[in-house]
Amino acid sequence: MGTVTAIKIARRTGFCYGVREAIDKAKEAQAAGKRTHTLGHVVHNEGVIAGLAALGVRKVESLDEVEEGTTVVIRAHGVRPEVIARAEARGLEVIDGTCTWVIQEQRALAELVAEGYTIVILGTPSHPEVIGLLGFAPDAIVVDEEEEWEAKIPRKKRMALLSQSTQPPWKFEKLAAFLVSRAHELKVVNTVCPVTIRRQEDTLETARQVDVMVVVGGRRSANTRELTRLCEMVGTPVLQIESVAELTDPAVFDGARIVGVSGGTSTPIEDLRDVARRVCELAGTPEVAARAEELAAAALAEAATPAGRTTSLPHLPSLATAVGGARAAG
Repeated sequence: MGTVTAIKIARRTGFCYGVREAIDKAKEAQAAGKRTHTLGHVVHNEGVIAGLAALGVRKVESLDEVEEGTTVVIRAHGVRPEVIARAEARGLEVIDGTCTWVIQEQRALAELVAEGYTIVILGTPSHPEVIGLLGFAPDAIVVDEEEEWEAKIPRKKRMALLSQSTQPPWKFEKLAAFLVSRAHELKVVNTVCPVTIRRQEDTLETARQVDVMVVVGGRRSANTRELTRLCEMVGTPVLQIESVAELTDPAVFDGARIVGVSGGTSTPIEDLRDVARRVCELAGTPEVAARAEELAAAALAEAATPAGRTTSLPHLPSLATAVGGARAAG
């Protein structure tokens, strides 16, 4: 018999604006009859990629895989400017799905390079957003964990600091303080995405109110990993999963009465609803298990905001529908 009596979804969850726009652009192009490809993972979520594939949108890793006359959607993380230039030179239709926040980062970098600053970027070197940013500042110094700052960052007269948009604010602030001792003139451009910050705040608030947290998101997603880490910091047991299919063991909720659910910026809000329902079915008291569908819908209704919508295109199939159809066909 389960012990869970309540389920709570963190308030501001679901797709962020940038993710939703990139996905919608791919869906619109495909619906218009264009042969539509995304260059790499348009977002870091395997379920989302499967949903787009079910709609006919193909993922490619290189422009070499794209035939003439094809439409290419640039991922939300952005790319190096030469990638877009190469695509246009080949006569491909390019739809730029780069998040508007990332575009601001790219513009700020270009200006700082022109002004002669030595640039430091806080980010994961292999992350596609950082790789794209380096196209605007090839000589920038990319650092991640604090242990490497001393060795990798020289002393320079003029330095500028920016961040990968999904880096935690506390780390950005700490690196800015460190750079004060490294530069005579330091320019700090806060490029940590405000949506990321709000989502972290809401996840922390939820984690403090529950006995166990479930964080849902792609394994490649940096912001999802950070949500998990924050839950651990406040001492709340946390389980990170990519999809509801991973919830099979009720033992992880033994003794828990209230369970919280949150997700990364590329996690469809329907996934959070499905996880909430599954927790109720798997670990709820008999009454809760019997009302799993109702309780999950209520938790979603309390959490969902316009920014969390899966799509802004109601006339086109949602990704949740596409993924469900693909799974049924399989």
